[in-house]
Amino acid sequence: MSKTLNETPITTANARSKLGPGEYARRLDADAAVWYRKGARGGVWFARWRNRGAGAAYKQAPIGPANDINDKPTEGLFTYLQAEKSAREIVSIARMEAKAKADGPVLTVRLVVETYIAERDNRETRRQGRDVNSDASQRLHRYLLGQDSGVRRNAVPADPLAAVTLPALKEKDLESWRKRLPETLKATTKKRLINDLKAALNAGYAANRSRLDPQLLTVIKHGLKAEVVDDDDAVAIARDGQILTDTQVGRLIRAAQEIDAEQNWDGDLARLVIVLAATGARLSQVTRLRVRDYVRAKSRLMVPASRKGKGKSGSIPVPVGSDVLDALLPAVTGRAGDEWLLERWRYQQPAGGIRWEKVDRIPWPGSSAVTVPWKAIRERAAMPEVIPYALRHSSIVRGLRANLPIRLVAALHDTSVVMIERHYAREAAEGLEELAARAVVPLVPAESNIIQMHRAT
Repeated sequence: MSKTLNETPITTANARSKLGPGEYARRLDADAAVWYRKGARGGVWFARWRNRGAGAAYKQAPIGPANDINDKPTEGLFTYLQAEKSAREIVSIARMEAKAKADGPVLTVRLVVETYIAERDNRETRRQGRDVNSDASQRLHRYLLGQDSGVRRNAVPADPLAAVTLPALKEKDLESWRKRLPETLKATTKKRLINDLKAALNAGYAANRSRLDPQLLTVIKHGLKAEVVDDDDAVAIARDGQILTDTQVGRLIRAAQEIDAEQNWDGDLARLVIVLAATGARLSQVTRLRVRDYVRAKSRLMVPASRKGKGKSGSIPVPVGSDVLDALLPAVTGRAGDEWLLERWRYQQPAGGIRWEKVDRIPWPGSSAVTVPWKAIRERAAMPEVIPYALRHSSIVRGLRANLPIRLVAALHDTSVVMIERHYAREAAEGLEELAARAVVPLVPAESNIIQMHRAT
């Protein structure tokens, strides 16, 4: 802004009332000012600035109508202080965007999310040895970036959030996007979606922090913070219905074996369900088992640690019975130790053909691949509401009811004692009750040792 800028008293409604029609300014810094334009029907505020390094090119942006009646905050009208604050925000964002543009492509939510998706897809491709799209890719395209129509999906337009630049990103942008998510979206899916977006934005900031305001991290943190919901009762009810008896688990395994045989899974489906039931591990863990993780000599499976949390690696030795080891024997016989323990056939429709043909063996890609066969399994078992995660719930409770130490149960299931105590408190208490009952000893002497004293009549 020119040093010869003539500043005018415009900071109060009284001062502005004495001005005639025209434009008046108050300096914000050397290159920016908040301006007041007075017309026949009132005044308006706007910001004007010169982008550093952009020569003598000035830019301006509207702020809103002025409150020329008094200096009190009024809905729809701006006092000088409010206009000044808005002007500083406008100029700050514009300068950051100009700097970001000069340093490289304009950083938008779409750009950083697409970069994040590419990294996730590459990671899944390396794990499975073939080109695949990650679950994060499907979620973020459907609910943020938009997607084209396909064989099994409808076209979805991009959400307005995708076009927002990172320097201009506000908490209200993220909050508005969350409000636009479908009400029918499952809570778990919504949570994963929000976490995906948070991870993408944080990664975008980390890769471009020299171009962005550190305040962006606060915007991301608060705009995508977890909803505060008192859902302990709801969680307890949900898990109560998914804690199965040993007989019910056996029914599910039997149903899996029947569906496996009828649908020509070659034992792959049955083995997957057996391992889930025997270990209580997450699907994402058991699908990463290698042939070398089958340790028959010690009657155990070395289950890979989950990717939940930071810095986790290695495997967890989980004892299993000889029946489980026998069921897995066909999957390890004659195979190299670094091959995937649990695999399935990949089918492909040849060009010009109508029948699907087996192509090669691949590791289970994820939960989506289990959805259809699981539906058939639970219908066969006459348990229409049961979910695959019920096998994990049941395994945890089985350990608690067997009076195993809570720390051991947590370690075997790759979780925390806090989580066990929070969500399985009743089952833990029942187990401890049994232990406490065993410590009860007779304290009152037997009647035969008591001498009855007769009172004199």
